[in-house]
Amino acid sequence: MRTTRPGSAGRALRPSPPGRFGVAGLRLALAAPRPAAGLISEFRLVAGLRTHTRRSTDPVGGTPAVVLVHGLAVSHRYLTPLAVALSPTHPVYVPDLPGFGLTQRPGTAYDVSRHAAHLAAWLDAYRLDPVCLVGHSFGAEVVAALAARRPDLVRALVLAGPTSDPAARSRRGQLSRWLVDALREAPLQAPILFRDGWDARPWRVVATLSHSVRNAVEADLVRVAAPALVLGGARDPVAPARWREQAARLVPDGRSVTVPAAAHNVATTAPAQVADAIRALLAPVLER
Repeated sequence: MRTTRPGSAGRALRPSPPGRFGVAGLRLALAAPRPAAGLISEFRLVAGLRTHTRRSTDPVGGTPAVVLVHGLAVSHRYLTPLAVALSPTHPVYVPDLPGFGLTQRPGTAYDVSRHAAHLAAWLDAYRLDPVCLVGHSFGAEVVAALAARRPDLVRALVLAGPTSDPAARSRRGQLSRWLVDALREAPLQAPILFRDGWDARPWRVVATLSHSVRNAVEADLVRVAAPALVLGGARDPVAPARWREQAARLVPDGRSVTVPAAAHNVATTAPAQVADAIRALLAPVLER
């Protein structure tokens, strides 16, 4: 894994090969709402919607909670490997956004601002101290919007494979990149993606994609006050390295990390490497 801080020379993180995604990971990802691997499901009424959260149960004191926010057309399920990897050192929460996973489906598809508002209401409902927000893909847009609007809720920010690159900011541009990515991903992710797409309904996926490509995430990035990490796989065509480095430069206290061999779903196929990068980001934050 390699990392660079804008305006300074790059420094090496402990190199390790990306993790694998196999049958055991697939079963764990599809387990909710049943308890599995120290994770349980909770349902709470948040902003009028019955909202599902997958979270760790083992108490971890003295470290900030980490909240994982999923991307477009998916849910908590594909983030389960990362939740398990982080749970020995941090309390971990993985909410399903409105209309996705096991959360209630509203009649309309939320745009980035409404998802960010719902996530803020979710954080208020759980009464957590400022958290480390980790958003993947479309979820990175959501957490960036939240961090810009409610800095009091955010201790640190991680943008993993953030959409949408201005060089392909259209539905056609994003879909073409996702098709390329599908050829680079671990095949056993397919049942998870199919289940998540079915839960969300195709119309919601298309409408949310339209919201994504109309969202100027750059305007939120420059307002982020928390320490931030922009992370992605070396083989990610959806959020390529050039765009990730640009995004990291926009954040006042930002840096970038690349995970070798991983594609867009880096949190699923390289959870140990992503967890290590998050812990490295949080280490100096905890010392302050």
